[in-house]
Amino acid sequence: MQNLQSLMETLSGWVWGPYMLVLIVGTGIFLTFRLLFWQFRMLPLAFKQVFGKHPDHSGDISQFASLMTALSATIGTGNIAGVATACVLGGPGAVFWMWMTALFGMATKYGEGVLAVKYRVKNEKGEMSGGPMYYIERGLKWKWLALIFALFGTLASFGIGSSVQSNTVALAVQNSMGIETWITGIIITAFSALVILGGIKSISKTSSVIVPIMAVGYVAGGLIIILNNLELVMPALKMIFSYAFTGEAAVGGAIGAAIRYGVARGVFSNEAGMGSAPIAAAAAKTDHPARQGLVSMTGTFIDTIIVCSITGIVLVMGYIMAGNSFGDQTGAVLTISAFDKLLPGIGGWIVTLGIIFFAYSTILGWSYYGEKCATYLLGEKFVLPYRIIYIASVFIGCVATLDLVWLFADTFNGLMAVPNLIALLLLSGVIAKESKDFIARRKSGELY
Repeated sequence: MQNLQSLMETLSGWVWGPYMLVLIVGTGIFLTFRLLFWQFRMLPLAFKQVFGKHPDHSGDISQFASLMTALSATIGTGNIAGVATACVLGGPGAVFWMWMTALFGMATKYGEGVLAVKYRVKNEKGEMSGGPMYYIERGLKWKWLALIFALFGTLASFGIGSSVQSNTVALAVQNSMGIETWITGIIITAFSALVILGGIKSISKTSSVIVPIMAVGYVAGGLIIILNNLELVMPALKMIFSYAFTGEAAVGGAIGAAIRYGVARGVFSNEAGMGSAPIAAAAAKTDHPARQGLVSMTGTFIDTIIVCSITGIVLVMGYIMAGNSFGDQTGAVLTISAFDKLLPGIGGWIVTLGIIFFAYSTILGWSYYGEKCATYLLGEKFVLPYRIIYIASVFIGCVATLDLVWLFADTFNGLMAVPNLIALLLLSGVIAKESKDFIARRKSGELY
């Protein structure tokens, strides 16, 4: 086990090295300029697409349901445990780099949504199938690269999608309630199986209920803490911005640590550039690729700019209260401690319940992503076997060691991004063309 952990540490360090960070953030910056800051100019319209009423179009689920499915996979333990890990390893400045990753990542997520709808196909069941596998194969004509993405996506689903989520829930419940991890594993595995075995419509229906409630509840709890401790808000924000450039990290003492862990955990949380969210976007009922791209990019804004910011600011406020120290805690336990310290009595429970629902929804969303990747590799006959293996991995995650689980998730999460980012850069002309077409057809009245 020690040898395996050492190997994964080496591989994770290589995958998330400087080249990967430049590729991820650089793709977002490139698309931002190529699309003339589209994510900022079109953000109001994007939110209107999410919450407005639209005519029915071809697809499996509504645009709102597709966003909720994508958010169910992105709003997870990364928003709680991931932000805490970033702050411990990279210092308070890591929060700033999470924000930067998200702002440019919105352009990346937009591009993913556009290509997902542009190149989607109907499978033999009459359902929409899409995502990086399909726009790499049909857009770039590189079947071999599409297969590589599908392989990494399938493997990543067992890390970022199932085991990391269930592991964090099991430890949080054990810490808060004293319940053994294997008991939590049985319960969460059973509830996961009830929904996952029903496919995308079952997943999207459940996500459309859980995601809004859990996100609003968690954000509301964080805002109460912030409003009750206003004297700590400005010092916390000042520390986040100053530490982002001074290199005063909690561990490592270098600006590189703040950037590395801020970007890595930011991407882990919002998944911009990973290629996961476009798999759900491809199932949406929409009349134009750009419209779904707009819906997709709001997911990054909600996930990181809103939800992760709440966690990050509260953590830094707790850091200041503790004399500029996170102590010896990390992950979800640190976030629970910070919330409980700043909102005694219910603060810790807000995080514990948030973890349970965030993780559960992520398990559901990623089961769909992994299933689509697996069936691209092995065919529709592998749908049921994949679902069974995935459900089993939920339980395994509850009894695995946290460090190894996070390393596994980080590594394959990074590896699946490479083929996707290559496709986004090489197909950026298609993204720009579809964006211009969308604007022109809206001006002419052809599209609403």
